[in-house]
Parts: sequence; structure tokens; C-alpha cells
Amino acid sequence: MPFPFSAFKRKMLLGTIAAAAIAAPLGGMAQAADFKFAGPLDAYTLDPHAVSNTLIFAVLANVYEPLVRRNAEQKIEAALATDWKQIDGTTWEFNLRKDVKFSNGNAFTADDVVFSLTRGQAGGIKANLNSIASIEKVDDHKIRIKTRAINPILPNQITNWYIMDKEWAEANNTVQPGAANNATETFANRNAMGTGPYVIKERDPGVKTVFAPNPGWWDKKTGNVDNATFFVIPNPSTRVSALISGEVDMIDGVPPQDAERIENDPKLHMQAGPDLRTIYIQPDVARDSLIFGSEKTKNPFKELKVRQAMELAIDTGAIQKRIMRNFSVPVGLPIGKEVNGFDAALGAPVKPDVDKAKALMKEAGYENGFSVTLDCTSDRFMNDEATCLAVAASLARINIKVDPRAQPTAKWATQVNPPEYNTSMAMLGYSPATYDAHIFLTSIAATRDAKSGLGAFNIGGYSNPEVDKLIDLIGKETDPAKRTGYITQAFKLMKADVAFIPLHQLNILWGVKDNVTVVQPADLAYPLRYFTVK
Repeated sequence: MPFPFSAFKRKMLLGTIAAAAIAAPLGGMAQAADFKFAGPLDAYTLDPHAVSNTLIFAVLANVYEPLVRRNAEQKIEAALATDWKQIDGTTWEFNLRKDVKFSNGNAFTADDVVFSLTRGQAGGIKANLNSIASIEKVDDHKIRIKTRAINPILPNQITNWYIMDKEWAEANNTVQPGAANNATETFANRNAMGTGPYVIKERDPGVKTVFAPNPGWWDKKTGNVDNATFFVIPNPSTRVSALISGEVDMIDGVPPQDAERIENDPKLHMQAGPDLRTIYIQPDVARDSLIFGSEKTKNPFKELKVRQAMELAIDTGAIQKRIMRNFSVPVGLPIGKEVNGFDAALGAPVKPDVDKAKALMKEAGYENGFSVTLDCTSDRFMNDEATCLAVAASLARINIKVDPRAQPTAKWATQVNPPEYNTSMAMLGYSPATYDAHIFLTSIAATRDAKSGLGAFNIGGYSNPEVDKLIDLIGKETDPAKRTGYITQAFKLMKADVAFIPLHQLNILWGVKDNVTVVQPADLAYPLRYFTVK
């Protein structure tokens, strides 16, 4: 009997909403429980300032804390700052929580906040903090932040800026952040010191991370998870087997083809919801030749008609049905529908037209095509390697001979991430943690600028001065309608340039035991403080 897909999706969505709704304080009535969960890949560093990476943030959010965080309903709330206000257009004042200690017993003060900004702006999260010009310590529990221009959404932009213990960093020679490509080894790569609900008790990179409760945490958990162990199980079948056999309580990255099997198990259920992350292709348009391809004296991706042809050749609808089993939504923009600034008209997926694509290739002088390597991950996104192969097959129809190079994320990141950007074409994904388009624009669409951090993860080197001007206007516009208009203009220009070739917006797929209640944020986090094991 065919599985009722629409009913299943409805059930999963309702389950996600219900899980968030029932996350109520349990207090002393809760029986402390251990929790084991697994995912396809590891956070390849524990340094909160090394790289802007969704999985790293997801893991570290249990150990480190920001000034401002998101709650179970993904609304902004106080964390290490008790309150904040905008004194003038470019000045924000934050009152810091008193009597907070890092898990080693060191007191949390304004010195740690000032240090964490300096450290963060020297690392891979620089673009996330680009709007901040300076920080001032008023007293031990008050700081003022000056922004480069009027910035009405600063609190939304700093939810993944985690505060590190200054004394601990200095004592362990880790004042400088690790490299975004994880090429440098520092003490903070393998160790963590935060103020959050958990500490990292044991760490075996690529194998498991063990969380233990932080007895001195200032806040109260609404779940009952005491000790938690995160296992890295790259093989999807092995991961599903671990859930079904009871070895783990939850798995992330359920293969779409196994969703029915899990849902039909009387002791398990599927938990799914929208993922902020979109997957897209970005060709290298910065270099004058292909470093991984047949063209050694010219770069075909600099030709707009070649990029237009590629967009028309890739059948995102077929990928949705055959590869993703309908657990994705084709989109025409590299941001998801839940992100502020998404425009439905611009975001409509491009309909494939192979004949038109072939004509464009001929007009561009590439009727006979060329060869190029497509750099993809094999363990980061749902069915990422299979999607990579499908893209290669689509482009073959217009004589672009693609060699898919799928690698584990840690190896892929070392090659593709800044500062090297060693790729001619990459399949990428991004989840804007602020739920706002501006962070995508500053991190990925802006012209690369090593000094400011703008465009740090603009892997293909796209540059459009008009887009850069709009990004600047978006960052300081206080009128919501005008700001949205600027965002729309920026994406119109990027879409006309075919700066990115969007494929789809993903779903988050977790397999969960029926005795476990979880909260599943769209930003892919694992907020253990809300999880309950009955």
C-alpha cells in the first residue's frame, strides 16, 4: 500500500509544532535522563569564532551562549544580556547578567564580551559581526556597541556570537581563533569553555561528543536531558539501524527513502519541518581560467550566457521527485521561504528548457562544451552526493562534462573554504541564522573584502558594485518597507547575473523514539535543554 505522503508531512509538521508548544518547565518533577543521538557528520571544530557553520553552531549552542538567543518558538529572548536598548541610531547598550560563571568557575563580565568581539572579528564569523564598529566596556556588567551605520536588527544578528572566557583563552594560548578551513590546530579546536547548560565531558573528533550538565548554569532547563552523547555515523543505513535497534534515541539526516520505514515502526516517529538552508551551485567567476577543468586560458563561467544555460539545464523538479523523494522544495533564490526578504515571484523555480540552454551555449561560443569538476560534500546535506550526480547528468545535456568530486565535509571545507577558495564550481548550502536575508548578502553575495569580512564565504567570487551598494543600504535602513525593497532589488540583480544557481530548500528529517519529545528549530540546532526523555 503506498505511503500517504501528504498525510505524513502534515503529521510531521504538527508534531514539530506540538513539541515546541509542550516544552514547559519540568522543575524538580523531571527524572534526569540520558540521551543518545546521531548525525551524519561532526562539528569539525569546537572554536565558536573559527567559522560560520550551521552544524558547529548547533553543537556549540549547548555549551556557549550569546548575549541574545532564540527560544523554543525561535523568538528573540535575553541570554547573557538581561536587556538592551538602542540609545541612538548607531549605539546599542546591553546590561549583562550578573552572577553568571563559566563552567570552570570564572566570573562572566564585560571583559569576556569585549574579548569575544575582538576574537570573533578576527575569525571566520567576521562577516556576521561586520556591522559592529566598536565595543565599549561601561562597567563589569554593561557594554555599549557602536555600529558602522544605523542598524535596527543588531540583536537578530548576534544570536550565534558566542562568548568565550577571556582568562581561559589566555591561559591556553588560544586568544586567536582557529582557521575557517580547520588547517590550524588550537586548544579551542578540541576544548570549550562557555556559560551554557552543558559542558563537553569527552570529545573524540569524528566519532562522538559527550555532554554533561553544567551544575552552575544560571538558567533552568525545560527538558530533562542530563548527559547526552552525540555519535557521528556517516553511513545513512547504519544510522537508521542504530535508531531502529535502540542504540540511539534520535537520528538527524534520515534518508528520504527510509522515512516510511521509521514512521511505520511502532516505537518510532518522524519529526520534520522546514529547513532554513537552501542548496545552490556557485561557479568560480573570479579567476581567468578553470583550476579544475579543461579551459586553461579562459573561464567560461565569466560568460553570462553560459551561466544562464546551466540554470535552464538543471531540472530541479526531477531532483525533488527522484532524489529527494519530495522532501525538498525547488526555489529560485538561494534563501528559503521563511527568511525575511524572500520574494515569492523571484523565488519561483526556473523551468528547465534544454533547447534554449543549448542555444545559449552556442551563442557563448561553447556549443561543444567544456569539462569541469563540481566540488560537493558527501555527508553534509540530505542526499548531497546523489544531488551532485544529478546536477552533473543535467549539465551533460548541454555538453558540460562534469566530474563530481564528493568528499567528506572536513576535507571539502579545507579545500573550498577561505582563504583558498580552491574550486571551479561548488555545490553549497547556507542557513541564515538571523532569519533575515542580510546575513546571506553580507557573507555570501558581497564582494570579497578580507579587511571587513564581507563576502568571506562568497566561494565563487561574485562581485557586483550595485549589489554592494544595496547591501550597505539594507544594513542601515530602519523603514521595513524600504528595507525589503532594497533586498528585493539586490536579489533581482543577482538573479539577472545568475550569480547562484538555486536547487532547493531542504526539509529537516529526524527519526525519534516515541518516548522522546524534541524541539526542532529551522536553523538546524539541537537545543538539548528542551528535550525530554520519558
